[in-house]
Amino acid sequence: MIKSVARSRMFLLPLFAALALANSAGVPQRYTLDASASNVSAKVPFFGLASKTARFPRMEGAVTIVPDAPEKALIDVTFDATAIEAPDSVTLARLRSDKFFWVDKYPTIRFLGRSLKLSSTTRGTVSGELTARGVTRPATLAVTFNADPIAQAGRPVSFTGTTTIDRRQFGMKAYQLIVGNKVDITLKARMVPR
Repeated sequence: MIKSVARSRMFLLPLFAALALANSAGVPQRYTLDASASNVSAKVPFFGLASKTARFPRMEGAVTIVPDAPEKALIDVTFDATAIEAPDSVTLARLRSDKFFWVDKYPTIRFLGRSLKLSSTTRGTVSGELTARGVTRPATLAVTFNADPIAQAGRPVSFTGTTTIDRRQFGMKAYQLIVGNKVDITLKARMVPR
């Protein structure tokens, strides 16, 4: 009799697990960005021959993914523009000035993604808006996850997002003979369940 009870329990365990998974399928998965493992870089052509890369090492944010409706995803990330890093002191001073990010007046940069469209279990696009220097423009990130974010419920997930913007659309029009207008942005982030 004990063996038959044990067998029936072993049979029921996978059934209960499947039911629990089915019941949680539509539950939004909420994450906080792990700031210590996340950063943003912005790469711009310089003199048409080389490039310079600035980095934003400090950020905070939250991500919500709805498994049954990824188009309802929300990615809200704010970067600390005052913490910008550059390859040299002259570039850093210019980037911090009113010619570029004007960090004294606009200390943060924000990306607000309002929809996730998956093309595979680990790739897709996030559509939303980028706000920099007080200007908000549409932006789309091409994203690659290190694992399926839908199947990873309750576990950390990392992703890389890339986009290209025209700096002039954000009021950064200085030094056009020296600095290119197209800026390649890369966001690397680690999401931790909350």
